[in-house]
Amino acid sequence: MLRFTGTELQAVLAEAGINGCRVILVKDQGVYLMSEIGESKPEGGRKRVAYATGCNPEIDDFESWWQRARDEFGGDDFVEYFNVDDPVLAALRGTSGSLLLEATPTHLCLAAEVTVPGKL
Repeated sequence: MLRFTGTELQAVLAEAGINGCRVILVKDQGVYLMSEIGESKPEGGRKRVAYATGCNPEIDDFESWWQRARDEFGGDDFVEYFNVDDPVLAALRGTSGSLLLEATPTHLCLAAEVTVPGKL
């Protein structure tokens, strides 16, 4: 199971919401989410990207992130599109929650992990 958290996740969800587009899950150089329509960096690539914990090639060791991504999704690169208004993604917008993603041989399963303030 992979986890997406923090301000990066919120930035991607907000950008997709503002642009009225889908959220894209990508497995290539790491595993990350980005808005289908979004602002680009001057040097190329997207400005707002949310990497799965442990799957960011900019901060995680190659063998570590590569094996983690392979264990979860297999060896092939891919993209998958999710509607930003999907109930799981909608539940996370504007929170400090995490998106949990698990792959089976036939499905991608999304879950929102949201802590209610004042509850443990």
